Amino acid sequence: MASSSPFFLSFSLLLSLPLLFLLAPRLLSPKTLPGIPMATELEDLALFRRATLSSSNISLPSSGHPPKIAFLFLTNSDLSFSPLWERFFSGHASLLNVYVHADPSAKLRLPQTASFRRRFITAKPTSRSSPTLISAARRLLAASLLDDPLNSFFALLSQHCVPLHPFPSLYSALLSNRPLKSFIEIIADEPGLHARYVARGDLAMLPEVPFPHFRVGSQFFVLTRRHALLVVRDRRLWRKFRMPCLKSREDSCYPEEHYFPTLLSMRDPAGCTGYTLTRVNWTGSFDGHPHLYGPGEISADLIRTLRKSNSSYEYMFARKFSPACLAPLMELADTVILKD
Repeated sequence: MASSSPFFLSFSLLLSLPLLFLLAPRLLSPKTLPGIPMATELEDLALFRRATLSSSNISLPSSGHPPKIAFLFLTNSDLSFSPLWERFFSGHASLLNVYVHADPSAKLRLPQTASFRRRFITAKPTSRSSPTLISAARRLLAASLLDDPLNSFFALLSQHCVPLHPFPSLYSALLSNRPLKSFIEIIADEPGLHARYVARGDLAMLPEVPFPHFRVGSQFFVLTRRHALLVVRDRRLWRKFRMPCLKSREDSCYPEEHYFPTLLSMRDPAGCTGYTLTRVNWTGSFDGHPHLYGPGEISADLIRTLRKSNSSYEYMFARKFSPACLAPLMELADTVILKD
């Protein structure tokens, strides 16, 4: 029958999309979500489409409307450091927004502090060695692009991240470059890069991503608005990076460390610093995880050490900290962390 033909089904889907776009603001607005609802593929399509259509103005806001930083928290456990982040945000509410993608399969205690309350966007389960972390980051970027046109920088963070400087220092550092640049690590000569490249199959990334264009970098970044929009618009490279890795090569499969640096390196390398603002300690790493700081390691000297880089910039965030570090970090908040 005609009603069961592939053409009829595709045509029906196209007819339904405008209605979906009209409903999407109610379904996807992070300000109205009471919990952590599950996203669907069609809702994602609507979200990315709306973000693209509504974000034609990618320059800095006009005078009188200062640009904002969107803090994008990607988590699968409690946001244990929300009290520290609240201290960091305090007094700067007009210059920032918070968005949280929380794995709906995890049992989380949602923070009820001012900056985090009702800031949880529509979410999907996430897991390592899969493209789900890329999807979650793209969803955060799209939601924040739609939510506030003043969002000009987009900082991706995890529940294990903490600030290393006061908010004004971060704000000044992001706006000091002209033209504005994204702070994302882009590495072309990392050992094992080829093994990562062929994780989906020897020729799986071709022709869109030749090996000389493949890059690796930290999962955590700060993107400009034009690059956030570039990510949301992308379909070509996403079709490659969303493919599952071969079971025999999963040890080299970290799509979230590959997709963003490869995309931005291919599309706008001059618009990126090439380094991340999030410090990670890989000494003694295990099973792909960096060093996890415990409460006994927290000190003023540690904070000052984590700030330093081998170049002219300083790190603004650091990870990975255990939840038990909250108390000693709060003791240092006013005297060290939030004081340059």
